[in-house]
Amino acid sequence: MKRTSIFATLLLALSLSAQTARSGNTYQVTLESLLDEMVSAEQQARLPEPSYISGQVSSYDRRSVSPETQGWFANNDGFGIERIDTVNGHIEKVMFDETGPGAITRIWITTLDKRGTWRFYFDGNKTPGLVIPAYDLMCLDYPEIKNGLVMAHTSYTPDGKGGNTSFLPIPYAKSCKITFEDAPGVNPTPKYYHINFRKYPENVTVQTFSTETLEKSRKKLSSVNEALLKPSVRSDRPLKTVSARKAITPGDSLCINLPKGNNAIYEIRFSVSTDNPDAYATVMRQLIFKAEFDKKQTIWVPLGDYSGGGMGAPAVESWYLSSDGNGNITSRWLMPYKKKGSLKLHNLSGGEVNVEVAVKVSHLKWDDRSLYFHASWRQQDHIYIHNNYDEDEKCSDWNFATIHGRGIYKGDLLSLFNHAPRWYGEGDEKIWVDNDRFPSHFGTGTEDYYNSSWAPVYPFHTPFGGAPRADLETSHGYNAFYRTRHLDAIPFESTFKFDIEMLGWDSGYVDYSTTTYWYGDYEAQAIGTSGAPEALRPLLPADR
Repeated sequence: MKRTSIFATLLLALSLSAQTARSGNTYQVTLESLLDEMVSAEQQARLPEPSYISGQVSSYDRRSVSPETQGWFANNDGFGIERIDTVNGHIEKVMFDETGPGAITRIWITTLDKRGTWRFYFDGNKTPGLVIPAYDLMCLDYPEIKNGLVMAHTSYTPDGKGGNTSFLPIPYAKSCKITFEDAPGVNPTPKYYHINFRKYPENVTVQTFSTETLEKSRKKLSSVNEALLKPSVRSDRPLKTVSARKAITPGDSLCINLPKGNNAIYEIRFSVSTDNPDAYATVMRQLIFKAEFDKKQTIWVPLGDYSGGGMGAPAVESWYLSSDGNGNITSRWLMPYKKKGSLKLHNLSGGEVNVEVAVKVSHLKWDDRSLYFHASWRQQDHIYIHNNYDEDEKCSDWNFATIHGRGIYKGDLLSLFNHAPRWYGEGDEKIWVDNDRFPSHFGTGTEDYYNSSWAPVYPFHTPFGGAPRADLETSHGYNAFYRTRHLDAIPFESTFKFDIEMLGWDSGYVDYSTTTYWYGDYEAQAIGTSGAPEALRPLLPADR
C-alpha cells in the first residue's frame, strides 16, 4: 500500500471509518471470526462488514515505478523488499510492514535455498510473536490444516524448487512487520513472496494473532479445513430444488425461471451429454451459460469456462466449483436477487445436446449490503509475448478485466493456447483499485498469482483453485489456471482494473480467454467482455 497514492489511501480509509462510525456498530475481528467468514456463502457474497481495503506486498522488481518510465516490465522479482532492519544483532529483510488494524489473508513463498528464518512482529513488539524456520510455512505443525489452509500449493519439498501458500488468517490490532533473515554464511538468493492483507478502519477492534489463539482455535481450524476439502451447500435455510431437462437442438435453449421474491441460488448442478463424445470440448465451449437477475444479465460464459476448467472442460475440484471432466459440473457461487431471476443454457454447437440442470434456491433477505453475482468472459487471440523484459517498448500489459461500479472481485480463470515453444507466464499481475496511483497488487509471475511456482506447471487442484490443464511439460499448447478468493477478495468502490504482463521465455504468441467471478451492485458492469457467438471462434479445437 505504500506505493499507492498516500493521499488517496488516507481518504478511502477515512471514508470507511466514517461509514463504520455512522452505522453505530462496533466490530471485533478474531482468528475464529475470519475462519467463519472464509466458509460462509452469505458473507462472501456481500459488501464486507466491517469494511476493509485489500492490498498485496510482494518481491516484485522495484525498478517498476510507473508505466511512463523505463523498467515497468523489469523481471528481477526475487529481491524486492521494503527495507533492511537490524534487530538484536540480526540483519533482517523487511518483507511487510503495515500499521493500523488489519489481517494477513494469504502468504505465497518460494525460493531455491530455503535456509533462514521468518519472523512476525505484532503491535510494535520487539519480540516476534511467530517464528517460522526455513522458507517453510508447513512448520506451523498443525496436521489438521496442512492440506487446505496452509498447503494450497502445487508442491513443497525442503530442497529444490517447491513452494507453499498459506490462507491461514493472521489478524493484528495495531501493526504487523514480517522479516526474513538468511542463515549465517549463506549467500543471499532470490526470495519470492506475496503477502495479501486487509486494512480495517481505525475503530475496528482486532484480536492479535498468537500461538495461544491458534491453539484455542484448533477445533474451528479443523472444521473449516474439512469444509474446504469437502465442499457442499452450507446453509441452515430450507432449500427448494428447481430443475429442468431437455435435448437442446442447435440454436435452442433450456430455460429455468426461479422462484420470485428475495431469494438466492445456493447450488447449480449441470449434467451435459452428447451422442458424439469426440465433440465434448466443442460442445462445452459452445454451450453458453446465461443468467439474468432483476432484468439484468450478469452471466454470459461458455459452460466449460464457467466450470473453472477452460478449453476442453477438464476436471476441477475447488471450493466454489467442481467438475468431473465428463460434463457434470457443480457451482456453489451464491447468487442473490430481489424479485426474480432466470437461468439459460443456449446451444451454439452444430448438434443436439442433452442437458439437465438442478438449482437449489432459498429465501435470502435483500438489504443494502447485498450484491449480484457476475461471471464475465472475454478472449483475444494472437497476443504477442516478449522475452526481453528490459525492452519496454516491445513489452505490453494485457487487460484481464475492467469493472466499473461497486463490488468485490472474487477470482478468475485463465484458459489459453500457447503457440510459443516454452513458458509464456513470466508476466506479473497488476491490479488497480479505485484511486490507486500504483497497483495495490503487483505480483511476481503468472504461476505465482495462481498459487504455484517454478514453471512449467502440472495440473493440480486445491480449495482455492489450481491448474486444471497443462497438456505438455514445455507449456506449449493448451493450459488453464484458476484462482478464487475468500478472505483475500478485493472490494472496490468505483473501478477495478486487472492487467497482466505479456512476457515469456521465448517471444511468440498466445490466445487468451478469461472468466472473472465477481459481485457487484445493480449498476456495476464489466467492460469489453464478450456476449456474441462470433467471439467464440478463435479457441475452438477445430481451429488447431
